[in-house]
Amino acid sequence: MNRPPEAISGNPPLPDTKSSLADSARFIKQWIENPRLIGAVSPSGPALAKTMAGYVDLNREGPIVELGPGTGPVTKALLARGIPAERLVLVEFESRFCHMLAERYPGVKIVQGDAYGLKKTLDGQIGGRVATVVSSLPLLVRPERDRVELLHQAFELMGDDGLFIQFTYGLTKSPMPLHAHGVSGAYTGKGSAPIVLNIPPARVWRYRKAGHGGKP
Repeated sequence: MNRPPEAISGNPPLPDTKSSLADSARFIKQWIENPRLIGAVSPSGPALAKTMAGYVDLNREGPIVELGPGTGPVTKALLARGIPAERLVLVEFESRFCHMLAERYPGVKIVQGDAYGLKKTLDGQIGGRVATVVSSLPLLVRPERDRVELLHQAFELMGDDGLFIQFTYGLTKSPMPLHAHGVSGAYTGKGSAPIVLNIPPARVWRYRKAGHGGKP
């Protein structure tokens, strides 16, 4: 996990003929090789991706950072929402996914590196304060301390009025440990209704600094 971050340049887009079955096959292959990194056996579905993109405040200036984009379903939804490609910064650990994303989404900046070391990974890769962080990372497979540190780093990059958007297949509680030491009282979180059109059903959580940015 100490591999230095690397920016991946985009190439001309491939024809939009990649099937969801092909993407699922890639996810399964990566999951078999390293289930801790992937955390799912299929990409996010369109309903989930659209919900995540819908929570992004288009009026907030600065880059929008996506963590763990995989094959790009949330990236596609963010672009469809009207977010310019040049505002998107994708942080992806797996090199095969990085090169696929570069082919599919020209103009989007792709940084190969460890999202859990977010400040180091993005050092020198972005200009100015981050607007929003949109995460598809499999948080529940990571220790609580890693999740807490990720949240702290994200808000250092965004500032107190930032927004952290995260999906989870756990339908009963926040994937971020809001009552953990170092977190309790510092952040607020709100989960969406279950997105039953996704397989498996999922929820989208939004996190803010306590006392900032209104309702999460």
